[in-house]
Amino acid sequence: MKNFALIGAAGYIAPRHMQAIKATGHRLVAALDPSDSVGIIDSHFPEAHFFTEFERFDRHVDKLRRTQPGEAIDYVSICSPNYLHDSHMRFALRSGADAICEKPLVLNPWNLDALLEMQEATGRHISTILQLRVHPAIQQLRDSIAGQARPTKHEVDLAYVTSRGRWYLQSWKADVKKSGGIATNIGVHFFDMLHFVFGELQINQVHHVSDTKAGGFLEYERARVRWFLSIDSQDVPAPLRDKGQRTFRSITVDGREIEFSEGFTDLHTVSYQQILNGQGFGPEQSRSAISAVAHIRSATPLGLAADSHPALVAALKSATPT
Repeated sequence: MKNFALIGAAGYIAPRHMQAIKATGHRLVAALDPSDSVGIIDSHFPEAHFFTEFERFDRHVDKLRRTQPGEAIDYVSICSPNYLHDSHMRFALRSGADAICEKPLVLNPWNLDALLEMQEATGRHISTILQLRVHPAIQQLRDSIAGQARPTKHEVDLAYVTSRGRWYLQSWKADVKKSGGIATNIGVHFFDMLHFVFGELQINQVHHVSDTKAGGFLEYERARVRWFLSIDSQDVPAPLRDKGQRTFRSITVDGREIEFSEGFTDLHTVSYQQILNGQGFGPEQSRSAISAVAHIRSATPLGLAADSHPALVAALKSATPT
């Protein structure tokens, strides 16, 4: 049985990590979050020590390492805001533990090089959650694409709308310096999936970026991709929105819809199982997606183009005064 610590226990994604730790037969020893709204811990590990100050958490983890070898932390699960991931992974490695970090691993690709050096220096490992790589539908798609020989690239449309209330724009998630912006915060695992399925990224054009939506065009070795991301509920297709639906996911390959909406809830557990078996995804495997979103963040948007996603075109036209 492995001992886990968790940073960011009050965050949205933390319960999936707690569930994964429990489902794989291990235990949470200590947790940290500046907010004390962490009653969810009682559903999984009520005996876990909890801290609201990093310094006290650090001291506790260090004491376990020095004085109670059987209680020493083996893994630190990191669910903190994106801009803190780099620091918290370093803390884990310095503490003699491996790190399991939520997406995005870091905000910029050059941060990956320093993490790889630190892995080498400490002998510890960093793994990240790339949940779509373990989704059965995406794995099946990758296998089918790899088995095809064709003279032209696949035509892919990707749209993801995950509605957020007004609170989102007042939180750290709306601060580009902290979250990386919408493409990073809600889109990075889709960009990783595209690389996983269709190969190396060759062209990255940004058509629009705002606080609530973004879109552009990507070209990979085996695909041309129009993409659109949004947190605006008005961008959910009207027939679905009228039924009260606030989330919409769609990937089409050559006009064929890829159904992958089901099975999202247990992907963290599958990811943990692979990590614990020594088959996790490390920093280098995040490089393509991290580089893609870093470019999207810094690029000057080109405006609508012939290869803009239809949902982006519709969203911007509906927002334009007549």
